[in-house]
Amino acid sequence: MPELPEVETVVRGLRGPLAGRTILGAATDWPGGLVTPDRLVFAARIAGQPVRRVDRRGKYILIALDPDTLIIHLKMTGRLYVVPDDAEQHADRWVHFTFQLDNAHQLRFSDSRKFGRVYLVSDPAQVTGALGPEPLDPAFTLDVFRQRMAGRSGLLKPLLLNQAFVAGIGNIYADEALHASRLHPLRRAATLSDDDVARLYGAIRQVLADGVAREGASVNWYRKPDGTKGSAQDGLSAYGRTGEPCPRCGHPIEKIVVGQRGTHLCPVCQPR
Repeated sequence: MPELPEVETVVRGLRGPLAGRTILGAATDWPGGLVTPDRLVFAARIAGQPVRRVDRRGKYILIALDPDTLIIHLKMTGRLYVVPDDAEQHADRWVHFTFQLDNAHQLRFSDSRKFGRVYLVSDPAQVTGALGPEPLDPAFTLDVFRQRMAGRSGLLKPLLLNQAFVAGIGNIYADEALHASRLHPLRRAATLSDDDVARLYGAIRQVLADGVAREGASVNWYRKPDGTKGSAQDGLSAYGRTGEPCPRCGHPIEKIVVGQRGTHLCPVCQPR
């Protein structure tokens, strides 16, 4: 599933093509449960709304219209791209949502698994209100992180995946942050020292910033809006590297299951 760096890259790639555009209409063959409100109301309501800006909150893409906000979650296999009306793309075989723009172009949402979600809301907080802070926001300081860690007793890996704790971290960057901070995924938050917390805070921000700089990790379905891959997968230290040497100590990276999620770690650098 695309995480903060991947979604941020998609947002940056959509800002140019959508700037100053107006959505003339929308068409979808998705069942009602994937679209809010239902398809007929959605299509009628979005028609004629201009695009004001394109932003991100956690793993959600927020396209501010007037007066509503279009919110899209890519989930596992979602892709967004803008192309001329008559353009044919490889990903078109899985397009289930099309937004017609006023310049003979379309914003297309391709999703082979159809796990994605599309919302049209008057207030984005209806969808994103429960999310935790943005980890790359300057306001997310070490002191703020310490306050959020205080009183926590759960396992570290599930805690990092909890979007109400910190927004935008998924399986890839949780594994990378824990490896970088030399913390075992099964450590309990209550056992961390002040130095441990500081290392984890710095590692979270560093691996996410690196992921954004590399335009995301194309380990599965993720592609940028122009169809090309990101390169963050080339710089991963733990995730997806089972059996390969740890870049820090040389011991083989191992894979375990934590909270039903495949989890990669170095047992030497990340002792339990």
